[in-house]
Parts: sequence; structure tokens; C-alpha cells
Amino acid sequence: MTDPTTHPGGAAGDAFPLPRATTEDERRRGAEVALLPIGSFEQHGPYLPLATDTVVACTIAEAIAAAYPVFRLPPITISCSHEHADWPGTVSISAATLYAVVRDVSESLRRSGVTRLVLVNGHGGNYVLGNVVQEAAGDGRRMALFPGAADWEAAFAAAGLETSPWDDMHAGELETSILLHAHPHLVRPGYETGDHLAGDRRHLLTLGMAAYTGSGIIGRPSLATAGKGKRVIDSLVASFAEYLTVLNG
Repeated sequence: MTDPTTHPGGAAGDAFPLPRATTEDERRRGAEVALLPIGSFEQHGPYLPLATDTVVACTIAEAIAAAYPVFRLPPITISCSHEHADWPGTVSISAATLYAVVRDVSESLRRSGVTRLVLVNGHGGNYVLGNVVQEAAGDGRRMALFPGAADWEAAFAAAGLETSPWDDMHAGELETSILLHAHPHLVRPGYETGDHLAGDRRHLLTLGMAAYTGSGIIGRPSLATAGKGKRVIDSLVASFAEYLTVLNG
């Protein structure tokens, strides 16, 4: 029988349904590892929603929670998207604020008996999350940042994505495939002709995305399929097993 507290989906049209477990559900589950999806609210071209990174993080977290005994938290939906500030709709918080929120969540979890936290990050610009995890190792907390670069590389290979992880930076084959698989109603027409590559982005942090793309896209969304999206998620779920072993070791 499907566990109603972890099964992906919800009311018709839900983009990323919130966890539906009660306190008694979590008491019975007794999870020692929590998942915190972290997305963003930033431009993703004309065919993907501003909440794309949050949708991706939640999709990954839902799939993991359906496969492993973990405590799935609601997402952080606004993060560090300053490189996208030139586009309408993009909203950011500071790295210091994101750092503080994650640390507060970790401390709250520890008081309730959950001592391990995995940050399921859907936005590449959240560089500060690596520092949060790095510092946790020195003060008695156990954290992990997922997916890592190796996990994404394995998922690209398993899914047969044709664009490299470097070239498929934003609103490209990967993200469009995940949404076509998990939430196709969120993908608008236009991705079929939206390809734009910008391999030399050495000054991205200084100049922002607008210096490298007029559409907001860096990647090849025309290659996206729902099948590729499913294989990406399946690969990431398999990769997560190693993280549980490390956290519980």
C-alpha cells in the first residue's frame, strides 16, 4: 500500500505538494535523517516557471522520501539568485540569511531528535550551502549537500542527456526534462526552439547572467524529454543510498 505521507502528488495542479505527514506519522517513522529542499525564485526563460529550482528540489526530495525512511521538510523557496537580478520576477535573499535559516532549521531538528540533515539543493548559485555543511562537520552536526557534482554526472549519463553539465547550465535539457516528467503542466511552449549555449562564462559572478544570454537560457532545452527526466530522478535516488550510509556511519 502506498504511504500517503511520502507519495508524490497532491491536489490536481500541485507544483510541489507540501509534506502531508502528521506528528504521529513522524513519531512512527522515527527518521534520523531529514531532507530540506532548497530552491530559488528566478527567471528560467519564457517557458519554465520562476519556481523551477524549487520544483526540481522538491521532486528529488519526494522521490527520495518514497524510497528511504527520511523526514521530508517543506522547501526554502527563495535563495541566492543575484546573478539573475536583471530579469522581472527574480527575488533573492542574502547568503547570510540563507546560512542563518539553514543553521536554525538544523538546530530545531536536533532539539526534536533528528540529528542529520541533507540539503537537497536545486539552485547552483547557493554556494553558501557548501560552507554550512563544511562547518557542521566541526561542531557535532551531520549534514550533507545533495546532489553533488558526481551525482549529477552519473544522472546525466544514466539519462542519456546530450548536453554536458557545464553547457546545460540553466533552463536547458536537464531542468526541462525533469519538469516534463514530473510536472508537464508547468512547461510552456517555446522550449523546443530555446537553445542557447555560452560555454565561456568566466566572469559570470561579476557580470551576471545577462552578459551571457538575452533569453535567460543557457543550454539545449530542445533535447528535453519526459523519459530523460525520469531517468535523472531514478539515478539520483540510487545515488542517495551512499549518503545515508555516510550519515549513519
